[in-house]
Amino acid sequence: MDFGFSEIQHDLRGLARRILDDAVSASTLAAYDEFAAPRFDRVLWQTLVDSGLSGIAVAEEHGGMGLGFMELGLFIEELGRSIAPVPVLAHCVAGMLPLQQFASADLQSRVLPPAARGDILLTGAFWSGSATPELRAQNTPEGLLLTGHCRAVPFAQQADWLLVPVQVAAGVAVVLVPTDAVGVRSNALQMTHFEPHADIEFNNVPVPEADIVLASGGEALVTWTRERCTAAVCAQQLGAADCALRMAAGYTSERKQFGVPVATFQAVGHRMADCYIDVECLRLCTWQALSLLGEQRAATTEVQIAKIWAGDVGHRVSYACQHVHGGTGIDRDYPLWRYCLWLRFNEMTLGSSAAQGAALGQRLARGEGLFD
Repeated sequence: MDFGFSEIQHDLRGLARRILDDAVSASTLAAYDEFAAPRFDRVLWQTLVDSGLSGIAVAEEHGGMGLGFMELGLFIEELGRSIAPVPVLAHCVAGMLPLQQFASADLQSRVLPPAARGDILLTGAFWSGSATPELRAQNTPEGLLLTGHCRAVPFAQQADWLLVPVQVAAGVAVVLVPTDAVGVRSNALQMTHFEPHADIEFNNVPVPEADIVLASGGEALVTWTRERCTAAVCAQQLGAADCALRMAAGYTSERKQFGVPVATFQAVGHRMADCYIDVECLRLCTWQALSLLGEQRAATTEVQIAKIWAGDVGHRVSYACQHVHGGTGIDRDYPLWRYCLWLRFNEMTLGSSAAQGAALGQRLARGEGLFD
């Protein structure tokens, strides 16, 4: 049995790496440091859209490649390697995927083709740690009326449509809301990794029936989407950790003390070996979760395990790589510091290792996830 990647998967990774290597560098990323400009490279985004990479997991009938979540995850891993300023997780994972899985055929045909072409930008409010939506809805003859807020939505001020869960009398509904709708107000946030996020306030915002994805039973969509967002964060973390490790390995092989490369010092060699083992463990756990999700199989346990590794590996690798670099590791003229910011941010996104470990332990104590 061949456990390697297919030719298509290899080609997709190669295409993504070539585009990102050509377009992203320390100098291009510096333009967004300290919020000098919104961290969104629209030219690169359009290049990725034109190449078809943004529509990897979108059905061909809607203008995508018709591939799966595994292929999308490999693309996101390459994004993590470059920490590219593009909204792939917001648009592709939290936007298009749940619409393709849960929306009606009419709504899919109206939204997914322009989203796959890059004519519109989507984002989803699935990143909050709250178990229940902080957005409430009342029924009206035309649809729903929304009041409340969504916290820390990525690329909310750049997006055209928001996919948001709302609390209704019957449970949870999920709706699409245009960002320029009357009653919608966004407040920009300054995140530690400089990616644009915003809190969104809704003041009696009307949603017509045509824009209601699910009138009830939205809990399933939220759980389904958050699992894929979590796995995507793990893939991004894998790419960033791998790049930081290689950066540190290259530096310690060239930097000399007492006439020899510092990589030959036993303590440095052991530190780098531990980082290598960490990254490879994260790689295996992440690919396992991506593969199962791509096959539409139960993967809650695997996603939780991958996120535990993503948090711990990001923490340990960021510290170790900075340490072996010495003062260079925190020098703003050297690119490592941006990766350390991303590794620490992703460590906490959608639940820290401690939170994920507690949730996994509770599931195992109930006898869940043992023999899936």
